[in-house]
Amino acid sequence: MKKEYKGLYEKFGLNVVYYRKRERMTQLQLAELVDIDRSHISAIELGNVGVSMDVIFKLCEVLKITPKELFDFKD
Repeated sequence: MKKEYKGLYEKFGLNVVYYRKRERMTQLQLAELVDIDRSHISAIELGNVGVSMDVIFKLCEVLKITPKELFDFKD
């Protein structure tokens, strides 16, 4: 990941946390539903990794949101 995008990855991660908590899910529950490891969910939420489109679409499906909502970064 390029340093210049780290802030965007972090904002994306904060949105994942927000919508996960809104659905009252743990990281483990979300990871199981998205079919990825819990540590990967943690890394996404911390903004430490990039995310494939497949994972983005699955996150949106599980969290009952649109990709637009997931990428609607608050300042």
